Amino acid sequence: MNDWFTVEKIDGDTYAISEYKHWEETHCYLLIGAEKALLIDTGLGVQNIKEVVDKITELPLEIVSTHVHWDHIGGHKLFRHIAVYEDESDWLSSKFPIPLQVVKKNLTKRPCDFPPDFDITKYQVFQGTPERILKDGDLFDLGKRTVKVIHTPGHSPGHICLYELERKYLYSGDLIYKGTLYAFYPTTDPIEFMKSVRKVRKLKVERVLPGHHTLNIPTTIINEIDDGFTEIFDSGKLKKGNGIFKFPNFQIHI
Repeated sequence: MNDWFTVEKIDGDTYAISEYKHWEETHCYLLIGAEKALLIDTGLGVQNIKEVVDKITELPLEIVSTHVHWDHIGGHKLFRHIAVYEDESDWLSSKFPIPLQVVKKNLTKRPCDFPPDFDITKYQVFQGTPERILKDGDLFDLGKRTVKVIHTPGHSPGHICLYELERKYLYSGDLIYKGTLYAFYPTTDPIEFMKSVRKVRKLKVERVLPGHHTLNIPTTIINEIDDGFTEIFDSGKLKKGNGIFKFPNFQIHI
């Protein structure tokens, strides 16, 4: 197997599957339960993530999308049992909102040592019918592990975080991470983004597992991001087109 993916153990039965060679540094997460496994996102689609998953577990597997952006659904074509939040089910099945040429430009906009067999001319954004349509508060029961769907719109209308009830893990997708938080695209909403950060701030979180960049981040970053959005909002500048606001551990681009 090639070395495109990096696999790191979060604990005895939780794995981060990361694409550090690409500028987006995406993270997918494989959760192993007593009866089932759950894969949170499938990455860029540059290389076969299923090969990695199959080496870790043989349990029945379900895929859940934190949101339907190209860098989180790239490997969906390799799997059958896909779940997506109701507000973006049509993005997955028929109306992906970003033109393919824009996706390809983003994929290759910074130098990257792509695998030898990767051909950008053949790259396609996954389109398919999800098996399960999610609502806020839905649960994934993996057997002795329960994961809750938290609707957190803003970065996209159907963005979700996944909250593991027993371990207090927050799989935060593109809502919380160290780096630039994006709320300037046509389908983003800075006000909803702010509300979603406040929503997860109310949870008891013992570990944040982000969708991009640095894997080990403190839980206090949730409070920092909430305070950052509040500062921009209070200044009357939380509106698209106002640019990039820099803070010690992150930036907010609106």
